[in-house]
Amino acid sequence: MRWISWLWVTIAAVTLLSEEQPRRYRIAVVPMTNTHAFFLTIKAGAEKAGKELSVQILWRGPESETDVAGQIAIVENFIAQRVDAIVLAPCERKALVPVVRKAQQKGIPVIIVDSALEPNIADSFIATDNFKGGYIAGETLAKLMGSAGKVGIVQAIPGAASVQEREQGFREALKKFPKMRIASVLYGHANVATAMQAAENMLTAHPDLKGIFAVNEISGVGAAQALRARKLQGKVKLVAFDASETEIKALQDGIIQALIVQNPFRMGYLGVRHAVAKLQGKLVPKRVDTGVTVVTSQNFSRPDIQRLLFPFRD
Repeated sequence: MRWISWLWVTIAAVTLLSEEQPRRYRIAVVPMTNTHAFFLTIKAGAEKAGKELSVQILWRGPESETDVAGQIAIVENFIAQRVDAIVLAPCERKALVPVVRKAQQKGIPVIIVDSALEPNIADSFIATDNFKGGYIAGETLAKLMGSAGKVGIVQAIPGAASVQEREQGFREALKKFPKMRIASVLYGHANVATAMQAAENMLTAHPDLKGIFAVNEISGVGAAQALRARKLQGKVKLVAFDASETEIKALQDGIIQALIVQNPFRMGYLGVRHAVAKLQGKLVPKRVDTGVTVVTSQNFSRPDIQRLLFPFRD
């Protein structure tokens, strides 16, 4: 009978161990795309929070921001895997709503980062105040242009709430400057070559263009390439969102005059922390504004700006 006693001791020990060590949460993080520096910084923030909280981070996103169907399929797959929570940057503000509802109905909290859903059904929404960011971009470009002249907007993709809100804020800011006029709005469709062509087209159609607002990283890189190719750096002022390595180089080269820099690291970090808090039954804020900072050649070397631009550095 000694083996029976040994068996009961083993079962008791395993039971005690399982009680002392609760199951490790699995948090799915789904960006708009796997490839952009902005979303890779979100990933770094999510992984830092995951390490601190001892949770497993499952990272997967579509290859392009325009692949709405692909992103929906990824979320569906994570629901089927019964992950504990999802942190999502939706490619499209309305199209992702049904799959988010499905996750929530199955008891999976969904934290939205970067770009809003419409309606906002997220358990928590963590992002830049994009209208405010666009407004600041408008004020910044107006100052650079002497509050007069034609401007163009290199947009990103139709239907993405974040970039649409930036354009709305930009337009609102320009109402204060009656001598400024938006001459063209063209879409880059999340592709550098297409964004460059959009900038080329508006420069050709409006040779007296004095400024460009690029609403995100890809639009900024494309617009900068167009200005570099035409040797218009400094002559056409460029204000762009985000801070990829290529955009930072363009700022240092005088092609971009100002970057409107978000805090994607904080989005990913807080996204995971809020997901875990929700799973633990704690209250989480419905909305968190992660802020924007205007970066120029004048403030580039400040320590706080360097930490914001290069979050991966020790």
